[in-house]
Amino acid sequence: MIKITWLGTASILLEACGQKLLFDPFVELAGGSNPNTLEDFEGVRDICITHGHLDHLFFVPELVEGQDATVHCPAPAARTLEGFLEDNGNVVVASPGDHWRLGELSIWVHRGKHVAFSPSVVLGRLFSPQVLRHFRNLLFLAWAHPRFRERGETLVYEVQAEGRKILLLGSMALDDAAEYPKGADLLILPYQGKRRPEEAACEIVSRLQPKRILLDHFDNAFPPASRDEDTRPFYRLLGERFPQVQAVKPKAGKTVCF
Repeated sequence: MIKITWLGTASILLEACGQKLLFDPFVELAGGSNPNTLEDFEGVRDICITHGHLDHLFFVPELVEGQDATVHCPAPAARTLEGFLEDNGNVVVASPGDHWRLGELSIWVHRGKHVAFSPSVVLGRLFSPQVLRHFRNLLFLAWAHPRFRERGETLVYEVQAEGRKILLLGSMALDDAAEYPKGADLLILPYQGKRRPEEAACEIVSRLQPKRILLDHFDNAFPPASRDEDTRPFYRLLGERFPQVQAVKPKAGKTVCF
């Protein structure tokens, strides 16, 4: 049995074959939809990072120093971590084409792409009523954002366990030139960044042809720069175009087994 637990934002805990693999751990800011703490990530020794933005990387230094975890991440994220870690010996640069094993888990790395934010989405955040309500968060984001950059390198992770294939995206976009495995048993798909995210998500579904989808990154994790996304248009469009594909909107902290 494979267990998937969504811990808010893009934080995913995968448990299979006696191993735990954590993706993009992040503690939501004050006012976030799914408040959590670093304790939610304790006991995990293997971490994969899809890209270097603060909502995927910021709390990794505390996890590495606190529990001697190994971190696999793209080169720009590794350079960012160098500025926050006294010893970066546990940081491993992951590049497209890499493959390693964690017990009976097999992990492959593919080239990804970060979503290009729609201008209307950006303007909506700037002029949101949340700005005044979460002004302290805004000050933190203004400090942290320039220090935690994606720098054009986002990864997609493929995990094979117990005869099943899981494909995890760190952002709602794919590289046009990359070849991805089709027909994954589960696609973990971030859902945020576009004016019509349902269309962008269905384009990815069309290209990857997964059997199941689990959404993440649809919550208001770092107000005022985020919001709760309405996922209902996606489920309606998915049902019209891909009725054979099952989709799940998880609840934070609740494990899904398949």
